[in-house]
Amino acid sequence: MLTLLSGSMLLHAQDPAAEEGESAEAADRSATAALPERDPALLAALTADLRQRYSKSAKEWPTPEIDPGVVYAELSTPTIPAGPPDNPTSPAKATLGLSLFFDPRLSGSQQISCANCHSPELGWADGRSFAAGNFRRTLKRHTPSLLGIGHAATFFWDGRQSTLEDQATEVITNPDEMAGDPSEVVARLQKESEFYAPLFTKAFGDATIDFQRVVQALAAFQRSLKVGRAPFDKFIAGKPGSLSDAAVRGLHLFRTKGRCLNCHQGPMLQSDTFHNLGLTYYGRKYEDLGRYKVTGKPEDVGRFKTPTLRNVARTGPWMHNGLFPSLDGVLRLYNAGMPRPRPKAGQENDPLFPKTDALLKPLKMDAGELADLKAFLEALNEPQVRILSQPFPPIAPSQGS
Repeated sequence: MLTLLSGSMLLHAQDPAAEEGESAEAADRSATAALPERDPALLAALTADLRQRYSKSAKEWPTPEIDPGVVYAELSTPTIPAGPPDNPTSPAKATLGLSLFFDPRLSGSQQISCANCHSPELGWADGRSFAAGNFRRTLKRHTPSLLGIGHAATFFWDGRQSTLEDQATEVITNPDEMAGDPSEVVARLQKESEFYAPLFTKAFGDATIDFQRVVQALAAFQRSLKVGRAPFDKFIAGKPGSLSDAAVRGLHLFRTKGRCLNCHQGPMLQSDTFHNLGLTYYGRKYEDLGRYKVTGKPEDVGRFKTPTLRNVARTGPWMHNGLFPSLDGVLRLYNAGMPRPRPKAGQENDPLFPKTDALLKPLKMDAGELADLKAFLEALNEPQVRILSQPFPPIAPSQGS
């Protein structure tokens, strides 16, 4: 039965778990109700011990809880990637990319730009459950943040592209997204040569404007987005006061009891791995087969790319389908071990019936531990970015019609 929750989850969010005979939140309550209140003195002692242990080099941090077979990278502060050999990042190329990123001339209607879905003031996402494309068409998935995107090896929730350049090309030309035509895009930019010719010359050595250079500049701009200025980064750089006591405890939970490091790791707290979280909605309204549509492999049904957790507290709603408006609700769902849908009559032998990832297990955290974990996630928030002036030439009303 579909239910509208007023607390932690939105319409349909508990539905898959309900197939197990109880909601995810009910499972969470039953798993944590018997846990005792934390003693203030013991909590203070624990916090002091963790501060001392995490003040050391990351190589000396407590041993994390990692499942067998999982190769992990320790949490750290990212640097700006250099870019591929055929498109090295440069300040001039990133500056050109900034203008192109905000310029609606790249879309078929000249009404939307890349920034419509990836707003700097919204953590380089859009704050919507589902992305809005050409003529405000509602798309199928939530817009992921671009923060630190240059560190990724695959792109889109299903990993169907392997370079930022190809990702930009697909978005611009997709009729449901920006619906741009490469030849029209180039022609429009050439008409603004007074503005763009100097930028292309600085970026590429001459004033030639072509579509390949457009997507290369867009990719260079995205790789140049600064990341690594969160309170957590200051903490590991030797400023212990940058993290609250709760966030320090949350850091330890993230690496141990929370089991988060199995998937969210390295400088971007992400991985180019794909997992089924039990949210495939198989055979129902919000069905999304994820990675399977790319590979055709039955084991990839319902698998989606592990996103970055940097700025995670500012880039809701969450998950590939954007159906979860509360970070507290998301944490409670993970605490319960995530939904595990059961086959209905006639689905028992369905080779495509999705299976929730084995890495997901009930965590049995109490409310205080969940609050600590949330405090750590909030300590991954980056300084907000605002663009205060229009970085592209204005479009006359007749041009945008």
